[in-house]
Amino acid sequence: MGTRPDAWPTVVAATRLEARAVRRELPAARLVWSGVALSRLAGGAAELTGTVVTCGVAGSTRPDVPTGTVLVPRRVLRSDGCELGCDPALVEALAAASRRLGLEPELGAMATTEALAVGAERAVWAARGCAGMDMETGLLRADRVASVRVVLDTPERELHAAWGRPATVLWRPAAWGQLPWLATEGPRCARLAARVLAAALSGYGR
Repeated sequence: MGTRPDAWPTVVAATRLEARAVRRELPAARLVWSGVALSRLAGGAAELTGTVVTCGVAGSTRPDVPTGTVLVPRRVLRSDGCELGCDPALVEALAAASRRLGLEPELGAMATTEALAVGAERAVWAARGCAGMDMETGLLRADRVASVRVVLDTPERELHAAWGRPATVLWRPAAWGQLPWLATEGPRCARLAARVLAAALSGYGR
């Protein structure tokens, strides 16, 4: 038997899509819908305490990390040079859960960027040892932090920069062509990340 829901970490999901996926898999979880780059959190991540896990989609920095890859980073790098070490027990639990679902996780470093990273910026982060990128995890200020992400966009199939600020997409026609792909792959990747998290928390702390 796993731990009670009230002993689970707080789950941070950036978008409504990601939050819905978490709620479907973990209806009793303490869920924070943070907005992209924690934009919906009044006062920022300083309000979050205890153990926090981010869950959702991410971008990859390398061609060998394709869409659908599960990312469970051991550490997270930020643009300002700071580095966040992820909670080892949660990393182990998330990685084991991914393997139970038949998916070998990528445990390399992840970057947290201030804006959606495209073009040459991906290669810069790859050179620093990062397999993927998000816009939230490295901004968290909590006692313990971990992340489970599933790769959506890749160097071969980049998101339009407008998706870094979803509210602006209606005014950016160049981004509209990606909607059919995002409507399929976005929910699939978000659900997979949530399933890995649910599998991990079923036995976390035993």
